[in-house]
Amino acid sequence: MEGNRRPLAERMRPQTLSEVVGQDDIIGDGKILTEIVKKGEPVNLIFWGPPGTGKTTLARILAKEYEADFVELSAVTAGKKDIEAVVERAKQNWNMKIKTVLFVDEIHRFNKAQQDAFLPHVESGLIILIGATTENPSFEVISPLLSRSRVIILNHLSKSAITEVIKRAIKAEKAGKRVTKKAIDYLAELSGGDARSALGDLELALSLAEKVDENVVKEAAGKKVPGYDKQGDKHYDNISAFIKSMRGSDVDAALYYLARMLEAGEDPKFIARRMVIFASEDIGLAGNGGLNLAVAAFGAVERVGMPEAQIILAHVTCALAKSKKDRSAYDAYLRAKEAAHSSMNLPVPIEIRNAPTKLMKDLGFGKGQKWEAGFHLDVSYLPKELGNIKFYKKSD
Repeated sequence: MEGNRRPLAERMRPQTLSEVVGQDDIIGDGKILTEIVKKGEPVNLIFWGPPGTGKTTLARILAKEYEADFVELSAVTAGKKDIEAVVERAKQNWNMKIKTVLFVDEIHRFNKAQQDAFLPHVESGLIILIGATTENPSFEVISPLLSRSRVIILNHLSKSAITEVIKRAIKAEKAGKRVTKKAIDYLAELSGGDARSALGDLELALSLAEKVDENVVKEAAGKKVPGYDKQGDKHYDNISAFIKSMRGSDVDAALYYLARMLEAGEDPKFIARRMVIFASEDIGLAGNGGLNLAVAAFGAVERVGMPEAQIILAHVTCALAKSKKDRSAYDAYLRAKEAAHSSMNLPVPIEIRNAPTKLMKDLGFGKGQKWEAGFHLDVSYLPKELGNIKFYKKSD
């Protein structure tokens, strides 16, 4: 392979939406990205999805369709000066009636101040912003920026989609006779749904041997083996086992699954968020301090980062696993929710309605109410049609 030749993944990058594989939910007749391109009206977008699913590729394709100047920044390395340079470039483009698409990779790595810096230019239309993130934008992207953007979810690529990508690359490299079917299957399995990873392994395998079989693929992939996938079944299996171990008060098992997730590179904030949910759902009223501890853990993990965040997570995992459990509050809410769905039109008792006017008071709105701590009406606070229904049942 020539030293100055572009990597296979770059050479195989799709140039049009029709060439993109595995994103049928957003590309195709009537689908959002296709419709945006048809209308020709640029939209600020946040692409949310796992690595290797085409976020950068889609941004480049859209910029090309918009006939716009494409500027790419990585939030990992970019600073204030880079942002200022982009704005200046966009102003020059504006004067020449050229659109500017700014693609920010890993936009969740930008702090609030950096994200705020884009707002006025996004609002004015000076910059068409396309952000890419592997993290939930609800937690990682500031609300004003989210409200001005459409969030597009990119699917984890299926094994069949990855297989198609690999076969296209083999055909492009004219290496059809060099790669066995089992090698293709193994490459797809190893990729974990990451097309870039699959093409990187294929490229290295082709450089190692004239005939590429499973053993050559294993050599090319090095230590990588099919295992924990942060977006696949094992991701959900491990977090499920972690939660169930805490629910069953098995401290050792909870710590084990915590270690498996962290060693595999799981996002510690994802784990911390699930612990917050667990503290309210499963510990609940048995230990109101559990929720405070979990929330504090999330904040600490966010501020400290890895590897020290594992100390915090281990500490709180033990505390939550050892806590008494009580689901009565959550179970009561589920019963109330079911009743609410079937009785949404029942009137609120007139005695507990708001009475901001004299007429409403004369009609009996808020009748008998007193602004006293602990004051209780003799009538039911629920709509009378529900009778004496009880949602909350004290845990044994």
